[in-house]
Amino acid sequence: MGRIVKWLFILALLGMVALVIYAFAGPFLGADFSAPQSETRQKVILDGK
Repeated sequence: MGRIVKWLFILALLGMVALVIYAFAGPFLGADFSAPQSETRQKVILDGK
């Protein structure tokens, strides 16, 4: 049981490291992580009772 937990921990750690590396290297590889920039307007009706 301890070996399984050890391997799962190692795999999770490697996955986190790979995700961090991808986050930093992604823009150089063509991935765009920026949010879409558009203005949104919506009418609000206030009921002042």
